Amino acid sequence: MIEPVEFPPYGDFEADCPARLAVDLFANSWLAVIAYTLRDGPMRHSELRTAVGGISQRMLTRTLRRMTAASLVERRRYATAPPTVEYELTTAGRDLLVPLQALGAWVDRHGDTVRAALAADDGDDEV
Repeated sequence: MIEPVEFPPYGDFEADCPARLAVDLFANSWLAVIAYTLRDGPMRHSELRTAVGGISQRMLTRTLRRMTAASLVERRRYATAPPTVEYELTTAGRDLLVPLQALGAWVDRHGDTVRAALAADDGDDEV
């Protein structure tokens, strides 16, 4: 069972709400995939692109820059010819693996049900 976290009261959709930060991070669907791919240690850009699959070089670069700016990934450049660059999860990035693994477990348990319900949906997006 997951222990509930108590947050101080926030107004609706306030910019400093912790839940909003989490939603903003996960709005980029590649961020979670890249974080999970880096779980076993540092990787070069080309290794990441191959391991992730289906991501353009531009999108991978943009996502890595965003993750670096958010202190989730550390970029290391080595003085070699040609220069070598590796990306590695920071402590915050490694801690992000905890909710990612929980989300993966949830999908493993309920993914078929959700997919079936979405496939049966008549397309009416009315709320």
